[in-house]
Amino acid sequence: MEAKATFRQILAVGELRAIWFAELQSILGDQVARVALSVLVFQRTGSATWPALTYALTYLPDLIGGPLLGGLADRYPRRAVMVCSDVVRALLVAVLAVPGIPLPVLAAVLVVVQLANAPFTAAQAAVLPSVLSGDSYVLGQSLLKITNQIGQLAGFALGGAVIATIGPGRGLALDAVTFAVSAIVLRLGVRARPASGASGPATSTLRRLSAGAGTIWRDRRLRALVGLAWLAGFVIVPEGLAVPYAAEIGGGAVTAGLLLAAHPAGIVLGVFVLGRLVRPEIRLRLVGALALGAIVPLAAFWFRPSLPYAAGLLVLSGMCAAYQVTASTTFMRLVPDTERGQAFGLAGSGLIAVQGIGLIAGGLLVGVLGSPATTVSVIALAGLVVAVPATRAWRHVAPPHPL
Repeated sequence: MEAKATFRQILAVGELRAIWFAELQSILGDQVARVALSVLVFQRTGSATWPALTYALTYLPDLIGGPLLGGLADRYPRRAVMVCSDVVRALLVAVLAVPGIPLPVLAAVLVVVQLANAPFTAAQAAVLPSVLSGDSYVLGQSLLKITNQIGQLAGFALGGAVIATIGPGRGLALDAVTFAVSAIVLRLGVRARPASGASGPATSTLRRLSAGAGTIWRDRRLRALVGLAWLAGFVIVPEGLAVPYAAEIGGGAVTAGLLLAAHPAGIVLGVFVLGRLVRPEIRLRLVGALALGAIVPLAAFWFRPSLPYAAGLLVLSGMCAAYQVTASTTFMRLVPDTERGQAFGLAGSGLIAVQGIGLIAGGLLVGVLGSPATTVSVIALAGLVVAVPATRAWRHVAPPHPL
């Protein structure tokens, strides 16, 4: 039976501290930058549409970057990939901060910035099993997940005030500084390791993609984990409908903000509870049940709950959605080290894709049904239809003990 690790133990590891600090301040900077970009574009165009499209550009390139660039984390030393990605992003975000930059140029630079995110994320995920092992690795992932969620909440909460104080241009410059700081911290704080895969004449991108997809497809455990992770496409729908749902129950921007905060808050709580109070082997067995639990509360939106009950349902859904940490760490342990970057890039881009599909489906369906509450519950019921066989598949192949 594997002993539980503690946050104190993992934070005693210098490399983990470097990765954690770099992640924390980068996330804060990214959220401030997203607010800054929306404000900047709105000021320049006076349109509500263009800020929304600009915001989408901070996510959509990952659909391409994950499969095409994630493999760089296998071909080159992972510390070097992270540092180079940060340097590229620092320089490009600094360009975005230049006053009067034409909007088409801004959009093009923003796409490249997001493309550089893919190899960084893949390298970070792939190097972590070399920094931590056993339950320490799971807890390390939990710490990064908590940091990501809290950073998003704090960044969005503070972003408006920061941009109102210093302006969008300086807000973008601040984000560029966070990337530069991240590059320095990772260069000094993470040990150099050789590339895990071939570093000679590059294997073609198509062959790397095929190899990564084949690795996932051949292993029933990996297929089951990817299926469970992609259930997030059903769980994200309330986020896209938070504003219209707030209006449906008689609320406004404050109500929508509380609804948007409820699910991430639940994830933070769930990750903490699973990491501190549940033994590793039990966490592994609970993955399927928690995946169902992330969807079930959303079906109750059929009854159009008021703010306290709706927020409670979202918190409960978020707590169960913390299974994603166990699913992702188990996935990375099952994938051979030489293919971790590419496999993570494929699975991660698929996760982003299904979340995008879920948001689009919610937006289209609410136009037909006319009620955000009904839309959330209908999509949740559809999610249960998919989740039940995914849960059964995991139950049949789940390892009896943590890897």
